Amino acid sequence: MTYIDQLREALGPDKVLDADFDRFSYSSDFSPMGPGEEVVPDVVVLPSGTEDVVKVVKVAREHGIPITPVGGMTGMLGGGLAIRGGILLATHTMGDVLEVDVANQTVRVQAGATLQSINDRLEAHGLWLPHLPESKWSATVGSSIASDNDSTFGMRHGKILQPLLSVHVVDGNGNSVEFGHRKSRFTSSGYKVKDLFVGAEGTLGIVTEATLKVEPLPPYRRVEMIVMPSLTRAVDLIGHCLRSGISLEAAHINCRHRLGFYTHAYKVKHGHEPEIPDWAGALFSFAIAGDKEVVDFQTDWVLRQGEEAFEGQVVAERDIVDSWWTSKHTLDFEAFQQKWPASQGEKKFGAADVGVPMGELERFYEEGFMVLLEKHGLQVLGMGAYLEQPNSIGLSLSCAVFVDYHDQAQVDAVRASVVDTSRKALEMGGTSTTYMSDTYVKIDTMREEAGDALEYYRRIKEILDPYHIMNTGKKWEDDPRPAGRDEE
Repeated sequence: MTYIDQLREALGPDKVLDADFDRFSYSSDFSPMGPGEEVVPDVVVLPSGTEDVVKVVKVAREHGIPITPVGGMTGMLGGGLAIRGGILLATHTMGDVLEVDVANQTVRVQAGATLQSINDRLEAHGLWLPHLPESKWSATVGSSIASDNDSTFGMRHGKILQPLLSVHVVDGNGNSVEFGHRKSRFTSSGYKVKDLFVGAEGTLGIVTEATLKVEPLPPYRRVEMIVMPSLTRAVDLIGHCLRSGISLEAAHINCRHRLGFYTHAYKVKHGHEPEIPDWAGALFSFAIAGDKEVVDFQTDWVLRQGEEAFEGQVVAERDIVDSWWTSKHTLDFEAFQQKWPASQGEKKFGAADVGVPMGELERFYEEGFMVLLEKHGLQVLGMGAYLEQPNSIGLSLSCAVFVDYHDQAQVDAVRASVVDTSRKALEMGGTSTTYMSDTYVKIDTMREEAGDALEYYRRIKEILDPYHIMNTGKKWEDDPRPAGRDEE
């Protein structure tokens, strides 16, 4: 009996798909991929919950078959691709909201629940989960944990680790274990093992459920934008706001190139790009939420300081601001008039996701991002800086280019630029990844960043995944080729 037959026997035939059409449907994500580079798994499994995942892992362990868990397939560097074949475990069939505890402001969900679906349930109770990337309609809780992705509201609420209270995991032995501190907000008990699964890409185990703290919905929000003379001045203004007690809910810095990507709806409406002054080096966009009187006071203060003390200019044309916020959060588009996919008709989006210290932002942009674009012959889309450290300046950079997926040379150039950009960030005291995770493209830079810690990573992997079947080929693995497959 083959392992696929065993999966059918254990789960039922409707949950195990090996037809070519079904397998091909899971062969790509948002990664830059050239013609014929699709990564087709050998079989796709659609589990209903933790018990099904346990059965799948035990069959995979018995036969030495790789398992790649995947959420909404919105990853941008192949973290959810089954690059060694085997089993692709599609968690979107585990999408239930299991409990909304209003009194304790927590929610318990299956890993395949999308971030938007969770907030749809919470809204009726006056609550929300602030971890909301642009892909919230497709991005799942499990994939957010696996990649440690960014959020629009990271300036105040941080990334997925901040609301994550506990995770239920199936490890590489097929054990089903809960890690975390139940519904309490913090603990000094035991080891914080749950944190290991944030950014682990499913290489240590498969998250099947999670408990998260949620927050009261803000009654009012105001979004504004200021044109700044440089990236550095934008950072300085944010620091000034924090020192002065301003409660920024969202804060984003874009280079002048990047604004055109986020204001595609504006271009469709007006027939031209937004007009930005020639002296502009950056655009600072922010949101403040809460009681209207407090929000308006703080927002007006920020706008005044931006102009009077930091040489900026408030963006008065409301359509520019609204177009950016539509793209970032509300998603109230007219059909086919948003940046995905209308602005991507001929060339698509490719990016490196690095982090640098706050004092290196301008130098990295000029000596890193822009220089490397020229080196690899790529067309600039722009650099965006997400602020993802709660109430502090922590930069997560999206260094984006346009790439023609039909041109293999361009796809290869994008991958090479990702590696070079990651190395440049490391040279400046930064990190090679901030929201896509390490993936197989960054194995070398991940090793460089880990240094002596790499041996400890290996030991942790041995404990949780001794058979090396969990999302193989990602992060620091030695063997870049697919493992042997069961051909019974």
